[in-house]
Amino acid sequence: MTERKKNRKGIILRLLKYLFINKWLMITALLLTVISNYANLLVPRYSGTAIDAISAEGGVNFPLVYQSCMRMLAMVIVSAVFGYITQLVLIRISARITSQMRKEVFDHLLTLPVSFFDKHQAGDIISRISYDINTINTSLSGDLIMILTTAITVFGSLIMMIRISPVLCIIFVFTTPIIIFITRHRARKVRPLFSRRSRLLGELNGFTEEMLSGHKTIKAYGQEEMVIGRFADRNKEAVDAYFEAEYQGSIVGPTVQFVNNFSLAMVSGLGAFLFLNRRISIGNVSSFILYSRRFSGPISELANIMAELQSALSAAERVFALMDEPSEKADDEDAVVLDHPDGYVSFDNVRFSYVPGTEIIHGLTISARPGEMVAIVGPTGAGKTTIINLLMRFYDPDSGVIAIDGHDILHTTRDSLRRQFSMVLQDTWLFKGTIYENVAYGNDRATREDVINACKAAHIHEFITSLKDGYDTILTDDGINISKGQKQLLTIARAMLSESKMLILDEATSNVDSYTEQQIQEAIRNLCRDKTTFIIAHRLSTIQSADHILVLDHGTVIEQGTHEELLQKKGFYAGLFNAQWEN
Repeated sequence: MTERKKNRKGIILRLLKYLFINKWLMITALLLTVISNYANLLVPRYSGTAIDAISAEGGVNFPLVYQSCMRMLAMVIVSAVFGYITQLVLIRISARITSQMRKEVFDHLLTLPVSFFDKHQAGDIISRISYDINTINTSLSGDLIMILTTAITVFGSLIMMIRISPVLCIIFVFTTPIIIFITRHRARKVRPLFSRRSRLLGELNGFTEEMLSGHKTIKAYGQEEMVIGRFADRNKEAVDAYFEAEYQGSIVGPTVQFVNNFSLAMVSGLGAFLFLNRRISIGNVSSFILYSRRFSGPISELANIMAELQSALSAAERVFALMDEPSEKADDEDAVVLDHPDGYVSFDNVRFSYVPGTEIIHGLTISARPGEMVAIVGPTGAGKTTIINLLMRFYDPDSGVIAIDGHDILHTTRDSLRRQFSMVLQDTWLFKGTIYENVAYGNDRATREDVINACKAAHIHEFITSLKDGYDTILTDDGINISKGQKQLLTIARAMLSESKMLILDEATSNVDSYTEQQIQEAIRNLCRDKTTFIIAHRLSTIQSADHILVLDHGTVIEQGTHEELLQKKGFYAGLFNAQWEN
């Protein structure tokens, strides 16, 4: 319990930091709130004065009635105007906080290691950036001001009620502790429910994102009913969690309202008794009842606000958990900047495991000379992509040394290391923008002529010029308005345009037809002549011209040599090649 309180306190302090960033707007909102509520508190006082002026024994005191009504009207207008301005300020604060928080979360996401994204669903991350941050900011600024409003109204009303009749105030000595007990008890109960609601909603979003990205496969295998059923189950869990949290949280309001109405009935009865005994005027009874409504009403609202704050704290816990994820390990202080390397790459007795105790790469020792094209082949799960992950320092080896030009990459800056590589992956990625912007993405100095030459070399130029807007054609998200093969050709052109000294092709021609593949093989060969190139391929026909072929099986090099040398050995590689040829 103590640990939970410390955690809650830490979350609240971190949330207050965002309010402090906008401290002047918050101070303005606080002042406006004080003025608005003070004006509102004067209305019952003038109302009681007007009633007493009407029921005076000497007849109706019209000047006093008129004066009191005008003052009431003025206070109502002042309270409304300042309340309106307060809301505008709060909207501004909320917008700023949302922008700041989302920026910090997104900036932090870009610092996280690849391993984080391998373990977390994209939909859950998106849910934290969108839904959870919206939940936080709905409560953070508005509810805190409401708490201040409640405090001003409650204490102001209490002072006024004591001034009118201390006897009537005795009723609230008994009812107020009951309300406080109910509110605190329910707050402890509902917070875990709101945490569960946020978690299940994130899982639902993750499932939805996964299914939408694979909708073609779902249709191809006729699995719509199965997916609908799984979605229905997850949706029911999320809805049930949402209902339970909201239900348990909403119990507070009606319960507190019942206690408030009961106290109001007691005030009315006792006030009538005191009036009949001439111990209080009818105007003061009226004012006291109005003040009691202002005293008890905000307490009811406070109960609802506490439920919303529990939801906000649960959302903040998820957002801050994301922000607290450790960033990619910082570079060593003595890390060198890798600049214009020749491209000599070596692995010396490298071992690696994604999960401790389950080794994937076993004592790997390989090398690639500058300008050499090295192909890596092997069955699924042999460790081909893992080698690329290690080379790019998406993961670091458990032991052994990976070096470029003799520099251990663990002692080079990650940024300078990754800038020396350009990559073409099987899963292509294009952003919303023009074709020109997508191709020139990795080279800020590329001219339009450079882009055109790269596209010609990648055999995509004719397709681009056939489009209405040519190189200025806008691609939609991830290029869904062009074919998969065309997307891959664009990413190949992007890689060709890069000034890096090393190139990685991971199944780079898997989405193009055999004829186009033959065309771009020579283009890749010519444009990458001065680059150290690593090719991962399942289609062995694409790597016959490689300078060196490494055959991996279970994280170990079992064969290596040129295409002809490996065929002559009649080993594992020859078996793979002959099997593909026969197919």
